[in-house]
Amino acid sequence: MSDEHTYKFNVTMSCSGCSGAINRVLGKLEGVKSYDVSLDKQEALVVAEPGLDYDTVLKTIKKTGKKVNSGEADGETKSIEVVE
Repeated sequence: MSDEHTYKFNVTMSCSGCSGAINRVLGKLEGVKSYDVSLDKQEALVVAEPGLDYDTVLKTIKKTGKKVNSGEADGETKSIEVVE
């Protein structure tokens, strides 16, 4: 079993304020080893510890109000629907 997960999200961001909001929430999320938010690529790439699941990261990004268009976990396409 891998000791980390890689999550990639395509997120609609129109300005540096949008990408900044995602940077802020990912920076506070426990279990995030590293992250890269790219306004140019409209992408958030997150390297997470094994205990941090995809759905938690998805919910955290969606809380910023930004639209998540697609998501991947360890190279596999995943749902972007938040399950409560």
